[in-house]
Amino acid sequence: MLTHAELKAKALEDPEARTEYERLNREEFALLDEMLAARRAAGLTQAQVAERMGTKAPAVARLENALASGKHSPSLDTLRKYAAALGKRVEVHLV
Repeated sequence: MLTHAELKAKALEDPEARTEYERLNREEFALLDEMLAARRAAGLTQAQVAERMGTKAPAVARLENALASGKHSPSLDTLRKYAAALGKRVEVHLV
């Protein structure tokens, strides 16, 4: 049986799979960049965002780190709470 890392490496040998994987990662990194820029523009720390979200600072740190690592896709509800804490809103578009 293959480990997750081995299976991923094998799947990424396929050029089409690699292209799609990289496209998805670019989208997630773009979202993270936008979130961090909005937090900086609002002049808020992770702790302040967490307080506004009704959670703790480590949860916000995990959210931001998870997006950076590509290991987790937050729920739309979580993104809405994060955005609201910054005085923003989330818009989802299908194109």
